[in-house]
Amino acid sequence: MQLAEAKVKPKVKIRERSIRKGRIIERIVTYTLLIGLSIVFIFPFLWLLGTSLKPESEALSFPPTIIPKTWKFSNYHDVFTIVNFGKYYWNSIVVTLLTVLGTVLSSTIVAYGFARIKAKGRNAWFVLLLATMMLPPQVTMIPVYMIFSKLGWVNTFLPLIVPAFFGNAYFIFMLRQFFKTIPKELEESAFLDGCGTFGIFWRIILPLSVPAVITVALLSFMWTWNDFLGPLVYLNDDSMYTLALGILQFKGALIISWGPMMAASVMIILPLIILFFVGQKYFIQGIATTGGKG
Repeated sequence: MQLAEAKVKPKVKIRERSIRKGRIIERIVTYTLLIGLSIVFIFPFLWLLGTSLKPESEALSFPPTIIPKTWKFSNYHDVFTIVNFGKYYWNSIVVTLLTVLGTVLSSTIVAYGFARIKAKGRNAWFVLLLATMMLPPQVTMIPVYMIFSKLGWVNTFLPLIVPAFFGNAYFIFMLRQFFKTIPKELEESAFLDGCGTFGIFWRIILPLSVPAVITVALLSFMWTWNDFLGPLVYLNDDSMYTLALGILQFKGALIISWGPMMAASVMIILPLIILFFVGQKYFIQGIATTGGKG
């Protein structure tokens, strides 16, 4: 028996070593791929950042360089002197924050109704809601514009903000799926304690749905902050422009101010990067836990 055990032990050790080597090789390959993909995705931003610090002559030089030979930090100052960039920034902040507020309020309430409140034809209405996701916005652009024109809302922020308070089909679907993962026993206990429908929604459902709600807020912020088509259609006055339209002011008929334009682009992207790093924990958790039930 001792001889048999003595022969088995070296074999076990060899297997353990081979398993460890396999895991090490797997990690090396994984990290190498991740680092390579990270460089590919971060390269455009590095190019953008480098160009924002170059003088005009170097920005157009060939062969191009990533790191500036001559640093020109005044490009960030020129952003505010060439165009009314501060006004564009403020307009984008107002439109984006109000849109996010309207999207979160309306989408959470409607999603709670579809997930928890039993009503006749609830599933049919939900299918109809999902069907609206199949329509591209270009199909409804003209009739919606005519409605807003009749209301006198063209060249105001109202067409960009008000629709958010009527919900978003994608966010309603996502929140509904998340709400359905919350145990019903919690609502039943609250109901027995005298809590009403809105109280259950406000005191139980929302606190348990923080990751999903933050995910909705982040996605809504990103889409609104980067929206170009909406402001292009409804805003005519230069003082009403958002950042997506304002950045085009750096492009003239015969010349483009590349340094200030790239500096403006960096300042536009910066809030999105900060928000993602601050809320990435909730964002990943909200995406991972959504869709657990049909």
